[in-house]
Amino acid sequence: MGKVKAIELRGKKKAELESQLLELQKELAQLRVGKVTGNNPGKLAQIKVIRKSIARVKTVMTQTQRAQLRVALKNKKYLPLDLRSKKTRAIRRRLSDEERNAKTQRQAKRLAHFPQRKYAVKV
Repeated sequence: MGKVKAIELRGKKKAELESQLLELQKELAQLRVGKVTGNNPGKLAQIKVIRKSIARVKTVMTQTQRAQLRVALKNKKYLPLDLRSKKTRAIRRRLSDEERNAKTQRQAKRLAHFPQRKYAVKV
């Protein structure tokens, strides 16, 4: 089968990707058997290419699956943890803008009745 390009994989359906993955895995198994038996040492370099191709197929499969999930869950209240933005733990836990700017009734009254004074400076 040889090297596979991710751009070519993105246009394929899920069933086609799964069949290609099985084909690549069978080819890898054959190459590994050939490695153990010692016949045709020229094909040993092909093992790395096939492994990378398998990784590409799996990557494209998960990326398309995640993209479809994002579309399906777009307007829902909660997202699954693996679809949320990672950021850092501190950023995820800090107050939102609304929570940060919220005022108690007492603070609101105080700000309304005693605004900060403005001074004009003569030059």
